[in-house]
Amino acid sequence: MTRLAIFDLDGTLVDSAPDIAAVLNRAMARAGLAPFALAEVAAMIGDGARALLRKAFAARAAPLEEAAMLPPFLADLEANGAVLTRPYPGMEAALATLRAEGWALAVCTNKPAVAARALLGALGLAPRFSVVLGGDSLPVRKPDPGHVRGVLEAAGVPPGRAVMIGDHQNDIRAARGAGVASVFAAWGYGSGEGADRVAAAPAELPGLLRAAVGGLAPLVTRA
Repeated sequence: MTRLAIFDLDGTLVDSAPDIAAVLNRAMARAGLAPFALAEVAAMIGDGARALLRKAFAARAAPLEEAAMLPPFLADLEANGAVLTRPYPGMEAALATLRAEGWALAVCTNKPAVAARALLGALGLAPRFSVVLGGDSLPVRKPDPGHVRGVLEAAGVPPGRAVMIGDHQNDIRAARGAGVASVFAAWGYGSGEGADRVAAAPAELPGLLRAAVGGLAPLVTRA
């Protein structure tokens, strides 16, 4: 039976904070507000584009006119999401190893689906993934486990044959709720409390995922 590796996108597959920061700061400039430092933006990533704008405007104690601000923000993100964004070192090799071992690969991200697919396509990663669900693909998004269940359904894989890899509590909580094992991507932007395993670098992923579902053994070890 097929094994499925479900990846978060921003902060897990790719280091996209520089482009997201540039897009966000252009939005802030249009609103006449002060920009954010890269580290500040990275700390706000994980809940999707609408939530990012809301966090940014709240941080500046400014009202957000979402109807006016969100469409140009999304258009900018779709057009300029891969200017500085790159896969994390070792990620492409890890994906190639997983594919060679027969894993199906999927993306489960809170980023809007069009922007996610545009980014994967620009980086040449799109052909590797059989399923890509964005934050607007379903009525729910991470940390709701229904987002992960949607990926499982689309891939035709049961929870016990899947692993969620992510850098954010949204990923860990969604995986747990869906009955899917989780691996925390420690190189990303968030925190990994409660993850079944921790990967310090992408090169560790094939071994960790192999141990997770290779023999259908339960995950009991936490790094």
